Amino acid sequence: MSTAYSKERLMNVLLAPHVTEKTALAMQNGNQYTFRVRRDSTKPEIKAAVELMFDVTVDGVQVANEPGKVRRFGKTPGRTQDWKKAYVRLAPGQAIDYEAQRKA
Repeated sequence: MSTAYSKERLMNVLLAPHVTEKTALAMQNGNQYTFRVRRDSTKPEIKAAVELMFDVTVDGVQVANEPGKVRRFGKTPGRTQDWKKAYVRLAPGQAIDYEAQRKA
């Protein structure tokens, strides 16, 4: 990797795993994991963060900006925050075990 990122920055790029029925199928069939990431993060940063946090080899990263939804908060109309989602494809033979990461 040509650009060096600070370890503190990389530790803050990934916010949470995003697990739904669709992403669970992608995990099983395509070795692809989905994460909520910071809105200002880039693909190379996401790749470096996943490789640092989970000690795996990343094949590719795709990102999607998810718009916030219109909601009502009592009488007041409002809007939830926009967020960014990253689809991370791992190299063949690689896997992320969320349970092992939580216990460590």
